[in-house]
Amino acid sequence: MFADWPLLSLLVWLPIITGVLVLMVGDRSPQAVRRISLLGSLLVFFLSLPLAFGFDASTASMQFVERLPWIPTFHIDYFLGVDGISMPLILLTTFTTVLVVLAGWEVIQEKVAQYMAAFLIMEGMMVGTFAALDAILFYFFFEGMLIPMYLVIGMWGGPRRVYATLKFFLYTFLGSVFMLVALIYMYFKSGSFSVLDMHALPLNATEQTLIFLAFLIAFAVKIPMWPVHTWLPDAHVEAPTGGSVILAAIMLKIGGYGFMRFSLPITPDASAALDWLIIFMSLVAIVYIGFVALVQSDMKKLVAYSSISHMGFVTLGMFIVFMIMQNPVGEGGASLALEGAMVQMVSHGFISAAMFLAIGVLYDRMHTREISAYGGVVNSMPWFATFVVLFAMANVGLPGTSGFVGEFMVILASFKANFWIALIAALTLIIGAAYTLWMVKRVIFGEVRHAEVARMPDVNAREFLIMASLAFFVILLGVWPDPLAHVMHASIDNLVHHIAQSKL
Repeated sequence: MFADWPLLSLLVWLPIITGVLVLMVGDRSPQAVRRISLLGSLLVFFLSLPLAFGFDASTASMQFVERLPWIPTFHIDYFLGVDGISMPLILLTTFTTVLVVLAGWEVIQEKVAQYMAAFLIMEGMMVGTFAALDAILFYFFFEGMLIPMYLVIGMWGGPRRVYATLKFFLYTFLGSVFMLVALIYMYFKSGSFSVLDMHALPLNATEQTLIFLAFLIAFAVKIPMWPVHTWLPDAHVEAPTGGSVILAAIMLKIGGYGFMRFSLPITPDASAALDWLIIFMSLVAIVYIGFVALVQSDMKKLVAYSSISHMGFVTLGMFIVFMIMQNPVGEGGASLALEGAMVQMVSHGFISAAMFLAIGVLYDRMHTREISAYGGVVNSMPWFATFVVLFAMANVGLPGTSGFVGEFMVILASFKANFWIALIAALTLIIGAAYTLWMVKRVIFGEVRHAEVARMPDVNAREFLIMASLAFFVILLGVWPDPLAHVMHASIDNLVHHIAQSKL
């Protein structure tokens, strides 16, 4: 029924058109801007639901495909499609954007039109990144989303916003330049910019290694992996709440998606040869960055470092597959690792969005993110405290929450490859509990140290709706992850089969 609809084009261009409409309305009527933005984001979210309802989980083929000539001279097409890897991430994007619009409803009082338009345009760009099957189209969306995020941090950020925006832009832009060179090289070799054609492109060992390293630079910065992670805490601390939510919930996932869509299938032999490098970088992120989070005094910075640590599980799951495939468990264990990485990406999207939105609720009342400024919040904000404790438990990886499922799958798969790698990765359960619960203890519980905290009102209806919707998905994915795993299973199995075939 839905296969003939131009759904993906609607999901890409409708939010961008809505953003332009919002800019045209301008600041003459901020309330009208808010309503148009909310209606636009809700419409995009509901239009994304047929991707799930009409999705055929039994096949790894691309679905909802749209292909038109764009720049025929260079064989560049407007080529969109989704599989079980990209579809859940598009749904996560459309859902999160609705929450960001709601979160900025009362908080953003100046340049409301520009703020809302930036996030709507960014939504279209991010959906385009996940749906693009032409390499140049992917690069267009991949780079295009930087501009609205640059403006969001630079215009509504904190006192060091200019430094943070420049660092964010330079890191991510310079990293992706290497990817563009690799894409152009493969075009001259194959005569096509189709990503699917690039998957089948024969490449020798040297070509694969250089292309893999080019992709690594681009996607490692986006995730971000250690040691190119330093832009993220600065960007988070200076960004407004909505900017932090989109950064953590969606933009970081684009790096992980890039590895699965480009690095693994295009350069399987180089990925296998350099898997030790990615595993090492992932383990450093999981353990070392976890200890860095432990010493933070700013809540946002703590959660930012926590994101880097948790995203280490994503890259570990993606590259431990080559060690697993050398063992008798073979492709079954490899599928478990990749599915764990995907579940972790989706789960972290919900949890990180919830944590940053919760910090935003406190900041709106006290205008500080310092942990020492709080204490005893549960006494004045019991509903808020309930949600925060739930999200903190999910961040720790408590069974029954979404945070447990992905990490458990990756750790379980790691045991099939190497006991010591699995043991080191499992340390995050202890370190994560330490920094998360210590923050909760100092902020939520204990004695009220400041009179302002005792006077803080509990969450209003808008804030309750945002947190309750995130809590619903955190628990649902924790107790019933099968629908998500079922959707991606055929695509993951196909990817594992693809990377098991050497191109040499």
